[in-house]
Amino acid sequence: MPTKSKEREMTRKVALTGVFAALILVATQIRVPTGIGYINLGDGVTLFAGFVLGPMAALASGIGSALSDLLAEYPQFILPTFLIRGAMGLVSGCLLHQEKGLARKVIVFILCEVIMLTGYFAFEMLFYGWRAASASLLMNGIQAAAGIVLALLLTDARRNLPHLSCKV
Repeated sequence: MPTKSKEREMTRKVALTGVFAALILVATQIRVPTGIGYINLGDGVTLFAGFVLGPMAALASGIGSALSDLLAEYPQFILPTFLIRGAMGLVSGCLLHQEKGLARKVIVFILCEVIMLTGYFAFEMLFYGWRAASASLLMNGIQAAAGIVLALLLTDARRNLPHLSCKV
């Protein structure tokens, strides 16, 4: 039987997962339209969620991002977004949870953004064709760079918020 502290920590983690799903949804709504989608700030919050939540960031990232596509009326992107963003949250959470080294953060964030770039490129190539998918790489690359910068700023600022953490 779980102890009270373990139950409290699980409740905290589930609540933070919901909060991060909402934050990712809001950050993804801050967007600039492109030809077949939009660039947004959700990547930075997704990467930060992995840092704070660990592997539970997969759910927060997948749900928050997929809901954003639903609200933005891009239904064809809901499932790919759930899978791609969920993978970003999972990888970030598994490889980075509460890690303090700058080099490790940068490497993990780049790896996660490569997941995003290749995931959306593959989907867009199947759905829209090679040319459209290639054209979206630039905008997705800009979004990836902005996401990395935002995530680095958020993880650095997190040291001033000691209660914003979860044990894995």
